[in-house]
Amino acid sequence: MKARPAIVYSVLRLLAFLVPFGLMMLVPILREFYWLSAIFAALIGLSLSIIFLNKPLNEATAGLGAKQRAPRTSAGAADAASEDAVLDAAAPAASAAPAATAEAAAPAATAEAAGPAEAHSPSATESEADEQR
Repeated sequence: MKARPAIVYSVLRLLAFLVPFGLMMLVPILREFYWLSAIFAALIGLSLSIIFLNKPLNEATAGLGAKQRAPRTSAGAADAASEDAVLDAAAPAASAAPAATAEAAAPAATAEAAGPAEAHSPSATESEADEQR
């Protein structure tokens, strides 16, 4: 398993601070002024990281940049895509349904406008009589 470059760089930076700080704590005079040891250790650690940790820093920032540029896919995006597909499939059926309803309503409207006498034409009653026989 390969360690993440950001973790490697962070551990190396901590070591660049802790090793000089530990060595300074061995000196009796610097043990009394621990805050001064911390400042010197921070300066030494910063200098060491600038000089020697350039490659791990570049690897860590490249990995973070690649992760930032990567396209994000989430469950929400997949769910939205499936909902769009369902709506797109339902759109032609929904637009065809009002047209069919309008066509079915048109003959009924003309029959009502014609009046009850024309609605029951003789040909309709003759076909009903034929069916009864």
